[in-house]
Amino acid sequence: MKHLYYFFALVLFIGCKEKVQKIEYFKSYNEDSEVLAQQDHENPRMKFKLIQSKYLDLNKEFEPFQADLESFSEDEYIALKPLILEQDIPSLQENIKAGKLSYEKLTLFYLYRIRKFESDSTKHLNAIISLNPNVLKEARAMDKSRESGLSQFSLYGMPILLKDNVNTKNMLTTAGAVALKNNLPKEDAHIVKRLKESGALILGKVNLSEWAYFFCNGCPLGYSAIGGQTLNPYGRKVFETGGSSSGSGVAVASNYAVAAIGTETAGSITSPSSKNSLVGLKPTTGVLSRTGIIPISNFLDTPGPMTKNVIDNALLFKVMVHKDREDLSTEILNDLPMDYFNYTWDSAYFKNKKIGILSDLLEDPIYKKTIEDIEEVGGDMLNLSPESMDYNGFSNLLTTEMKYDLPKYLQSHSGDSVTIKYVKEVVSFNRKDSLKRAPYGQQLFEGIAKDTTSIQKLTELKEKLKENGIKYLEALETGKVDVILSIDNYHSAVAAVAHYPTITVPMGYKSSGEPTGLTFIGKSLSEKQLLEFAYAFEKLIKARKIPVDYQ
Repeated sequence: MKHLYYFFALVLFIGCKEKVQKIEYFKSYNEDSEVLAQQDHENPRMKFKLIQSKYLDLNKEFEPFQADLESFSEDEYIALKPLILEQDIPSLQENIKAGKLSYEKLTLFYLYRIRKFESDSTKHLNAIISLNPNVLKEARAMDKSRESGLSQFSLYGMPILLKDNVNTKNMLTTAGAVALKNNLPKEDAHIVKRLKESGALILGKVNLSEWAYFFCNGCPLGYSAIGGQTLNPYGRKVFETGGSSSGSGVAVASNYAVAAIGTETAGSITSPSSKNSLVGLKPTTGVLSRTGIIPISNFLDTPGPMTKNVIDNALLFKVMVHKDREDLSTEILNDLPMDYFNYTWDSAYFKNKKIGILSDLLEDPIYKKTIEDIEEVGGDMLNLSPESMDYNGFSNLLTTEMKYDLPKYLQSHSGDSVTIKYVKEVVSFNRKDSLKRAPYGQQLFEGIAKDTTSIQKLTELKEKLKENGIKYLEALETGKVDVILSIDNYHSAVAAVAHYPTITVPMGYKSSGEPTGLTFIGKSLSEKQLLEFAYAFEKLIKARKIPVDYQ
């Protein structure tokens, strides 16, 4: 009888344990009233048709972590917050070295935090698309093999999120599109290999504007069929997230990971970084490899780091810089200065630096005050009033480049299960269930399918736009100024076609509470100098604040 009692007790225990592991934290809800309320928004792109994804089930993504998360208490989460929230990589590494933290606990903290907010129908931001099922095992291995002399400036054991157009061989890469919902690449993207070699942990993939916001015309920033509508933590359903690296911006701003990787064609890093009070670096095209990244334009595309501070940005950037024989644009690395990473950051860096300010932006009170603050610490300010940029042909450039470049990815870097190989096939696929697969339409893809631009015409467009961009920024090229200051992504397209790098840094908040960033534009291959400017500005202003509802 006694044995029978223990038998049933054991069965009951196992049953309870099994039940705990199958708890559904993520549940769909009726969003009709929310969507209806959005129709009164003054911004047409904020008039959402839907918020929740009709395809994603985060319960499945969290299944590998259920047991570990059940033993990780709310009290432990609260105790770890001061050690993790808003901390830079050197501080996190110091806390781990001091025994206050471990890579496993750091990873568990982020997983718990993601589940905590994303499972709350009043707080979810739709930032996450997938999670690395092996990340906790990898974190534990990092703890076991950690060397005592590990540098505090190392990415070792740091959980990083990737925009979901960046290939990972053990996770799906969807670009937010239903057509790629089963895309399991065979290889990591080149930059992901570099991150892993440095010891970084790939925590998961984040939402984005579908197909990197070259899909539907005038649709909401941060929407994808796979991930749903990304929302801004500083003003949920009030402020835009920026795009197309929307999930990267939202996730880092909300402290869902140490940092994230975004991609940019023209504004897709600077826009979500500034909208989410982050540091976002858009490098010179070619400095970072694009191999294994779902493309728009080989002429303009680049990945880049999105972080809460400049030091983390520099650390991620340095690791990813590497020549890639598959991406010939990285040959530009031969021209990098030898002292590229010998940072000598100083809070007095602005003294006697020649800084270009754009006269037509001085009506912005935050920008104007920022200029005054920089001038007070010795910046030599020069007003610039360049003629308006001629963007004629820009949209045509993107359309034609994507017509050629996307099939190359689909044929060479997508998983075996992906049978669609051309844009016109994506268009046909979406038409079979347009309400779910393309609720805002697919006007830009339809334009790509109809495009007849020749290679010769495309070459002419590239040359003309690059010439126009450099002309607009000629004060940089001639050495008249060391850097030009802009706002958010206002001049991202100019910098993109000129092949000039940009970095945006939190500058402050509008009266509405919406974040805004100061964007530094430098000439080609000036990333080292831009990071120095950014660091000096960050120390001078100290503008970034954690979103109130995500502390």
